Amino acid sequence: MSAVVARASRLLTGRGGRAAVDPAPRPIDAVAILGALPVPVVLLNAENRVRFVNHAAEQFLGMSAASLSQHRLEDLLPIDNPLFMLIEQVRHTEATISDHDLNLDSPRLHKRGITVQGSPLPEEPGSVLLVMQDASAARSLDRQLAFRGAARSVTGMAAIGEKPIARTAVNIHRVLEHVRKLAQSGFAAHIRFQELYDPSLPPVWANRDQLVQVVLNLVKNAAEAATQEGVHHPEIILATGFQHGMRVAIPGSTERLDLPLFVAVRDNGHGIPEDIRPHLFEPFVTSKSTGSGLGLSLVAKIVGDHGGLIEVDSRPGRTEFRLHLPVVTEKDADQ
Repeated sequence: MSAVVARASRLLTGRGGRAAVDPAPRPIDAVAILGALPVPVVLLNAENRVRFVNHAAEQFLGMSAASLSQHRLEDLLPIDNPLFMLIEQVRHTEATISDHDLNLDSPRLHKRGITVQGSPLPEEPGSVLLVMQDASAARSLDRQLAFRGAARSVTGMAAIGEKPIARTAVNIHRVLEHVRKLAQSGFAAHIRFQELYDPSLPPVWANRDQLVQVVLNLVKNAAEAATQEGVHHPEIILATGFQHGMRVAIPGSTERLDLPLFVAVRDNGHGIPEDIRPHLFEPFVTSKSTGSGLGLSLVAKIVGDHGGLIEVDSRPGRTEFRLHLPVVTEKDADQ
């Protein structure tokens, strides 16, 4: 990485190692700068071996930097993935190339709708710096905003005159524990639960009863999926964590949402049929033989009313619904 650091330092500080804005000498650690970026950054050498990843890339790829350093890209993705063509074009043209709506599918990785920008490093021939952006969150939010009006009309909750929800500081882990106990004493009595919690998380700014309703709905769906015929050892995983740099824009507005806290409900069922996934949060859409199909549209509405976002990632053996929620701020605490 020494050449990369040197190149980045020259670009950031100018000739002679002096800052372009601040006249005082100040060493700049390019690796630290790349590490702090909220988007995944991956450096490949000429043999497609992973030389560097930042923290966002570790989260995106689901592997630690130490583990990734032992792999080539071919170990993570099938060789016919379009990403390899982009990398070769970068090397051949020695120019920055972008591609959109890529799917990164493998037993290790399942990412859809990814934008990738590849750039050459002249000081290290054959090396390629990849910057990845996941557009699925923005698309999911766009869909949810479009369907919230439909959910309101179906349930008789008109947008005009609708009272804002009453919110307080809520311990998300107490909500999850409450739902787990309800589930295990009833519909999920024979399902194994696993809890992967981050105990350092701050409280969320939410209506506790509505959050219970949302999580209970997701856990009930997960229980139904995990107990389908052919699923061995049914399991539901409840997880929480802090997702660095999760900030999305509201379509048609200059307002942005900071959603650093996530809650995940994961099951090991057969997965959601592919033809239903794009319409999952629309009213009356369901893969069940019985039921109205209103559950997830109302879940999306409640999450949206909280200023949050819900995403789904599904494939055979693993379906995860992930809630992104706002945490309590000083402004909220003063109310």
